[in-house]
Amino acid sequence: MKRFLFISLLLFSYQFISADLLTDITDGNFRAKTVSEIKSMNDGEHYTLLENNRLIVRYSYKTGKAIDTIFNASTTKLNRLEQIKGYEFSPNEQKILVYNEQKFRYRRSFTSEYYIFDVKRNELKPLSEDGPQEVPLFSPDSRYIAFARENNLYLHKLDFGTESPITKDGEWGKIINGTPDWVYEEEFAATRYFVFSPDSKLLAFVKFDETAVPTYEMQRYLDSPVEQDGLPLYPTFQSFKYPKAGQSNSKVSVCVYDDFYKSVRTIDLGVEGTDFYIPRIKWTKEQEKLAVFVLNRNQNQLDMIFSNPRSLVSKLVFQEKDKYYIDYENIDDIYFTNDGQYFTFVSERDGWRHAYLYNINGTLNRQLTKGNFEVTKVYGYDDAKGVLYYQSTEQSPLQRDVYSLNAKNIKTRLTDGKGTHSASFSSNFAYFLENASALGKPNVFTVRNSKGEALRTLEDNAELLANFNALNLPKKEFFTFTTSEGVQLNGWMLKPTNFNPNTKYPTLMVQYSGPNSQQVKDAWAVGWEYYLASKGYVVASVDGRGTGARGAEFKKCTYMKLGVLETKDQVETAKYLGKQSFVDKDRMGIWGWSYGGFMTLNAMSTGEQIFKAGIAVAPVTDWRLYNTAYTERFMCQPKENNGGYDAGSPLKHAEKLNGKVLIIHGTADDNVHIQNTYLYLDALMQAGKQAELYLYTDKNHSILGKETRRLLYQKKFEFLERELKH
Repeated sequence: MKRFLFISLLLFSYQFISADLLTDITDGNFRAKTVSEIKSMNDGEHYTLLENNRLIVRYSYKTGKAIDTIFNASTTKLNRLEQIKGYEFSPNEQKILVYNEQKFRYRRSFTSEYYIFDVKRNELKPLSEDGPQEVPLFSPDSRYIAFARENNLYLHKLDFGTESPITKDGEWGKIINGTPDWVYEEEFAATRYFVFSPDSKLLAFVKFDETAVPTYEMQRYLDSPVEQDGLPLYPTFQSFKYPKAGQSNSKVSVCVYDDFYKSVRTIDLGVEGTDFYIPRIKWTKEQEKLAVFVLNRNQNQLDMIFSNPRSLVSKLVFQEKDKYYIDYENIDDIYFTNDGQYFTFVSERDGWRHAYLYNINGTLNRQLTKGNFEVTKVYGYDDAKGVLYYQSTEQSPLQRDVYSLNAKNIKTRLTDGKGTHSASFSSNFAYFLENASALGKPNVFTVRNSKGEALRTLEDNAELLANFNALNLPKKEFFTFTTSEGVQLNGWMLKPTNFNPNTKYPTLMVQYSGPNSQQVKDAWAVGWEYYLASKGYVVASVDGRGTGARGAEFKKCTYMKLGVLETKDQVETAKYLGKQSFVDKDRMGIWGWSYGGFMTLNAMSTGEQIFKAGIAVAPVTDWRLYNTAYTERFMCQPKENNGGYDAGSPLKHAEKLNGKVLIIHGTADDNVHIQNTYLYLDALMQAGKQAELYLYTDKNHSILGKETRRLLYQKKFEFLERELKH
């Protein structure tokens, strides 16, 4: 009877798993359930959750009880939506912007039909009747909503229900007002470039003039203006401005709209020339201080400029320089205190990423954190109590924990010191939602108070863990080794099912290797490496030089020579693994996507016969073919560093390729253009070399789609079986 019960329970636990482990992995069946974005209410004692894409429910942080339903898509007056995908409260919490359908332009930006929900009246009205909108924003006094449409900005006045244009000069391929061009969206990770003044009377925005930026044009094959019997006869063309390394960027300026005068004026930033970036603008707590952040073209100097929006006079308040480069993400960890006296800043000036407190005039008050660890995120600064809340790697470069640091420099770890933890704090820092996972433990979402004490668990993913453990798959193991150059590297390894240390197994190295990336981390992630291990492969991943969480020098030592040191470290990893008794050094492979694809080609082109096979998905094959903002951050412009570009270019080393390589690319990749692959194949031909090629029609850089992903990973597996199993 007990045996029957055990078998029944085991079969029940397998119900969510199909017969094909690889399909389960590519379908995302081992992804942890998440908690929808938690939004803290103004009082700091309550938060809201979007439930079933229909309800916005208010909860108590303290008790966990549902207080009321603020929005119900089924019961709104005037208009109805079947469901919503996102929402945003007005500052006074009396209105809510909701949206449903999204039409994406690139990776992040999308248009949608937004609706304004009146909480008291339960009424739902369109934000605009004149076409889809982008990135709408409430004013601080909750009386206005600014939004973008087709390169222009508009103002909706809630008191009167009117809409008026702020700009009229927006034009495709020339002028963009308040939303980013392609390279800003991709490389500065922002979709909105406008902000209201504290008194709501002014709107500052960035104007992009991309007239001089070269155009990239790619074909799409599945949609055609001419069809015959359902067959698209002629491809269409998608054109967009894309500045490749060394080419012209958009010229950017900061403008201010004054609603009283209906005027748009341009601020004099006092910056020489026009070849610079404005990755962010933020309004301080003071009306006359608009903070404009300017990065020079090479991104090794960051200026924080305070501009007076009425006089248009600007003053350089703070400047950070770096002998390598400055990460734009540092700007997102700047917080201006409510009393207008201070701001936080993060810097790597002492060799590690740490938090500092500055006086508002730009003079240093004090360094807040210090030590041989990285502050990976600043969550905020409670200036009433003088407490900093942040995430760091203090326990280990492979882990993340959440901390508080008070005015007396007393540090408190708010999470358990195991695995990877992130936080979302309430508006008054009294509570936070913790997201915690580890190598063998899927994400657990817990509400905690400011002391780190657990109040309740919102999602523990216990069912997922039980189902995964029931498969009895091999476990990832961390390891370290030291290269011939004396560099200690971190890695993880999966050994095959029914592992026998006396058997020599084919081995696949998994890597990305890009600047500040990290593949070796104590966090939940189930990829196809588990399937490969179940099929008799050793799978290993090592973070080489250039990756993150180990200090500025380790991360930035690849500066001006992307691909050189990283390649050495992956080759060293292969040689280290080849010395293990259970690894067949003659049946070793390597694969990667994007930067990882670039690295696959480089690692197979050293002139040594290290890898028998490799897979490169959407690879960069020469950094001259990639965009300005990313490439020049690490390489400067080609005219300044031609040798560095050549040294790490698979195109320049095609004749050294050893081993069988499979290249996969989406034909509509707007990020790493398929031109990279086409030029590389031509270089191989010139060198008398061969490669396998598989294209995904009209797919972008991510090559998304349920069936697409299944086929893609099956294709990769079949290639490995053919090339490494014999």
